[in-house]
Amino acid sequence: MATILRKWSYQYQWLYDAIAQFSALTVGGEARFRQLALKGLSIDKHTQILDLCCRAGQTTQFLVKYSDRVTGLDASPVALARAKKRVPQAQYAEELAEELPFSDNRFDLVQTSVALHEMKPEQLTQILQQVYRVLKPEGTFACIDLHQPHNPIFIPGITLFMALFETETAWQFVKTNLPEKLSAYFSCDSFPVKSQDFS
Repeated sequence: MATILRKWSYQYQWLYDAIAQFSALTVGGEARFRQLALKGLSIDKHTQILDLCCRAGQTTQFLVKYSDRVTGLDASPVALARAKKRVPQAQYAEELAEELPFSDNRFDLVQTSVALHEMKPEQLTQILQQVYRVLKPEGTFACIDLHQPHNPIFIPGITLFMALFETETAWQFVKTNLPEKLSAYFSCDSFPVKSQDFS
């Protein structure tokens, strides 16, 4: 479904960044967007954070302002090279999100920004299992991603964006009840599930 713009946006970092900045205007700009999922969380210098599917460090650059123990993970060596250049103070791992190379109960916080919609349903299930595994008891999974807007004014915009840049997985993802899916893994006293609509 996506156009050639999708391929170019991943090939040319300046184009990806421009698209991200423009898309984030509806929530107050990219800096605010990248930190929305962190709102209300208790994070300090010692918080062990995993930036899952970190790409070129767009969110990692904000996470390192909160903690000295940030690890970015991505399957793309090109993206990780860009992340290391942008945010050298973080640690990095090149691996698939569904095969996290970390011990159980390693992280206080696992966060991911606009990455899960890229995954096939079976990959999404595997990723959530891995996130649950590597989180410490009472840890937090913070996720921000595409969803079906509740405000009709945003529907034309997200429809156009997805037609230009996204594949079938994104269209499947916006139809997914993510809080319900998360509850299969995180619905207990240690992992309460909360969702917030920013549209």
